[in-house]
Amino acid sequence: MIRDTSLGAKLWITAVWAVVGFFVINVLAMIATVILSSVGTRWLGTWLPEAFTTRWYLAAWQEFQLSHVLLVTFQIVFMVVILSGLLGVTAAYAIARRNFPGKRLVMFIFLLPLLVPPITFGIPLATVLYKFGVGGTFWGVVLANLVPTVPFVILVMIPFIEQIDPKVEAAARVFGAGTFRLFIHVLLPMLLPGILASLLLVLVRTVAMFELTFLTAGPTSQTLVVALYYSVFAAGVRAVQSIDAMAVIYMVTTLVWLLVALRFVNPTQIVARPKQISH
Repeated sequence: MIRDTSLGAKLWITAVWAVVGFFVINVLAMIATVILSSVGTRWLGTWLPEAFTTRWYLAAWQEFQLSHVLLVTFQIVFMVVILSGLLGVTAAYAIARRNFPGKRLVMFIFLLPLLVPPITFGIPLATVLYKFGVGGTFWGVVLANLVPTVPFVILVMIPFIEQIDPKVEAAARVFGAGTFRLFIHVLLPMLLPGILASLLLVLVRTVAMFELTFLTAGPTSQTLVVALYYSVFAAGVRAVQSIDAMAVIYMVTTLVWLLVALRFVNPTQIVARPKQISH
């Protein structure tokens, strides 16, 4: 490998690293500011708060009813993950194994919810859900989040399914395997990495999804990110430290799920097309 050692190349590399470093420092500074505010007593014109305390977390837990909010968040996320897996894996298998007229158009339609901003289709979607009496409920939030997550599972799972030689399935059927046994004993072990990858990323995506949840959630169906938004813009005087404590709880929750996802998911699996396995 030949490296360009000219002055222009060195200046360009230095500029790139300077921009990246500036960005990272700013992000870390903002996160540190929120964390310090959530554990500080008073913070006026000094580098650090005058003293540290954890009472803002207790205040946020009681004031914003975080136990209920976290329970609702986990229930919604769990339901979205389960339904996305059932619908997405089934649809991905049908698309991967069948050629039919308009297949490219179907794939393009599946791409749309992932490419366009959620607010663009979230408003008409919320209108339809409220018209049928589902908006503002638990199931309204679940249905709204399924719109982008099911296509995501489909697009992730299709390469994993296509890497399996159809002859493997044909051989299993020759030896008497039914559809259920074929899926459990033959397909599932080979598809498990892809299923885990897609569902863990769906989980992280749903926890962080604001627009669709905000448009369809009611008083008893708010996830943590929507509750955080309302706590910031709600009427009345609220302690900034308690809101920052709530923000830290949301940040830690999302970060934990993201680290779990990255533990099981190789990001290149999402963009790289695996080589077909033949037997």
